[in-house]
Amino acid sequence: MAKKVITFGEIMLRLAPEGYYRFVQADTFGATYGGGEANVAVSLANYGFDAKFVTKLPKHEIGQAAVNSLRKYGVDTSFIARGGDRVGIYFLEKGASQRPSKVIYDRAGSSIATANKADFDWNAIFDGADWFHFTGISPALNDDVAAICLEACKAAKEAGVTISCDLNYRNKLWSKEKAGQVMGELCKYVDVCIANEEDASDVFGIKAANTDVTAGTVNHEGYKDVAKQLADRFGFSKVAITLRESLSANDNNWSGMLYDGTDYYFSKKYKMHIVDRVGGGDSFGGGLICSCLNGCDSQTAIEFAVAASCLKHSIEGDFNMVSMDEVNKLAGGDASGRVQR
Repeated sequence: MAKKVITFGEIMLRLAPEGYYRFVQADTFGATYGGGEANVAVSLANYGFDAKFVTKLPKHEIGQAAVNSLRKYGVDTSFIARGGDRVGIYFLEKGASQRPSKVIYDRAGSSIATANKADFDWNAIFDGADWFHFTGISPALNDDVAAICLEACKAAKEAGVTISCDLNYRNKLWSKEKAGQVMGELCKYVDVCIANEEDASDVFGIKAANTDVTAGTVNHEGYKDVAKQLADRFGFSKVAITLRESLSANDNNWSGMLYDGTDYYFSKKYKMHIVDRVGGGDSFGGGLICSCLNGCDSQTAIEFAVAASCLKHSIEGDFNMVSMDEVNKLAGGDASGRVQR
């Protein structure tokens, strides 16, 4: 039987102008769905896992459309609570060259933000589960959702389920001080911590030396100390960090590091020309969870996770629509992009 993974968070309606149009130019907006933990669930379903996404959505047609977007790719939606009035929205303007992408949130009062503990039976949800994943976005919504996350972590730990968390700091949702306080409590239950090159600094004040992300300079050696400090503080069994060198909105260097409590493993570096970077970190998390559940060694795990995420940057929308074979091919060294016949 396929291993069972539970993810919990908010799925949102994404509205984006066509191509590289700016918000003020757009007459129409394309509508798709996505969200950190939902994106991870889709990745894992594509890899053949029994992926279940847990959230709360309205009973109306827009809520159902969000559910359908997950079912389309094989995600189990049976534990999605229904109720509330609205689906959260985010507007995305794609950047180009030296103009950065922009995101505007319209998510206040969304169904998940009005959820309460009674909406979720965690004992039933974690029955037979192998892994639980959440991110720092969900507890940032409000104190009630943070309390639901904490209850979920406690239930998962009691059920013997491995827990991963992507720190995913969003400064439009909460302050660094609040994030550090709330995530510090949640991380006591986490086994595998996932972060980008800025999260550890933003949330916990743990900084890598000789790094300037705005200048596209990432000191890989400095992140060894970041990973070790995180593991020592919270007892994580693994710490994975994505390393993005942003040369422009279109071109990034992309790699990652995994610390397993003993050694540090760095992936190969990819030079990416970006089609859509939203969901890039989530696809990394999905790849890492996949590798861990499949019993891969640490070097293989970080190579798979980074390759999966590299491919996501070439795909429109939040979801990473790639197969295990495609990821393994890139991780194995075939980065030519030649036509497959």
